[in-house]
Amino acid sequence: MEEISGKSPNAERANRILDAAAELISHYGYDKTTVSDIARQAGVSKGAIYLHWDSKETLFEALLQRELRQYADDWLEMFEADDSAWNFVGMFRIMLATLQKHPFILAIFKRDQRVLGSYLRQDSSLLQQKSLANTELYRLMQQAGAARDDIEPRVIAYLLNVFAYGLISAHEVVPPDDAPSFEEALDGMAKLLDRGLAPESGGNPEAARALIVQVVEAMRAQQS
Repeated sequence: MEEISGKSPNAERANRILDAAAELISHYGYDKTTVSDIARQAGVSKGAIYLHWDSKETLFEALLQRELRQYADDWLEMFEADDSAWNFVGMFRIMLATLQKHPFILAIFKRDQRVLGSYLRQDSSLLQQKSLANTELYRLMQQAGAARDDIEPRVIAYLLNVFAYGLISAHEVVPPDDAPSFEEALDGMAKLLDRGLAPESGGNPEAARALIVQVVEAMRAQQS
């Protein structure tokens, strides 16, 4: 697969193709979007696409890699811009707010059949990408005294993913008149998590912050 970073004509063309693929797949889904559709949307020939990727599948993997990298960049930028003391409230809010801006990462998180289609059946490492709610992170946070240690890390990770999925998907089952705004729901859920997951002593926010930056930077490096 060709490297697409930089300002070369080939890189600009590749990014234009990926932009076209993102627009079409978001709207029609992976299965209904063809290479011909993407070429027409990008204003290039099918042959030009095959100069970069040898199949629709590898093109889609390049798109997911780009989106994962941008997601990690945006997450870390928001996290580092927040100069308040670290807590579960802030982390959970940033995680979901960033997910809302990246539909392909949201599709991976939800395993969205409409968007991902038959690609879900692929044994793809990209589909195994985790949100920040992962077992290893919470194990390290417990060791650093930043999270309560009487709940198994895998249970914390599982519950945070359940809560995140619930908040993101609640509109599918809850009538709009019965639902608070997303921001209100997010704020309430984050406060509950902070009360439930932080150590009684208040924890070690500096250690937690450093661990989270380390995890996100590792994620960014994987996609470079």
